[in-house]
Amino acid sequence: MTAPTTAAPTTGAAPGPRVIGLDISLTATGIASSTGWCHTIGLNGVTNLPLARRDAALKTLADDITNHIGATARLVVVEMPAYSRSGGGAHERSGLWWRVVHRLHLLGIPVVEVNPAHRGIYATGKSQPKKTEVVDAVARRWPAWETGGDDNAADAVVLMAMGCDAIGHPFAPVPAKHRSALDKITWPGVVTP
Repeated sequence: MTAPTTAAPTTGAAPGPRVIGLDISLTATGIASSTGWCHTIGLNGVTNLPLARRDAALKTLADDITNHIGATARLVVVEMPAYSRSGGGAHERSGLWWRVVHRLHLLGIPVVEVNPAHRGIYATGKSQPKKTEVVDAVARRWPAWETGGDDNAADAVVLMAMGCDAIGHPFAPVPAKHRSALDKITWPGVVTP
């Protein structure tokens, strides 16, 4: 298990309920909290493990992610799996995604999934921005969340900011074109954007 790689100071935290942004990945899951921090956690080499050890590694990683989130979140905004992504680990990423979402539901935490294109629009105004564009947008608009240039942490910050904005606790003004992404998301029983 890798240790959290980035953390933001608690200054700049949003007033209101605790919202978590979550960009699930095997090697670098980005987690951002409206209380003012972001981390990335993950495991390398999961896809090369024998089946029983791979299953145990996915369970451990899901436990670590869920423990970082805690049971007091009002809302978790998670990026939908990118099914178009090629390369190894798609099966394991999907398994991890469902394990984490299942655990959040068991804790009674509402989970809203966001298409990567909508996350991109909210951050940059573009549906398919470059990773560096999202990192730059986060550094400019939400500087209290120090991502250290990590695109996974930056994605999580954007997802968290979307959730805070949707429930009426935005951090910073977002252009109307960017904010239009909120209207394309289903916020069941959580918010009416």
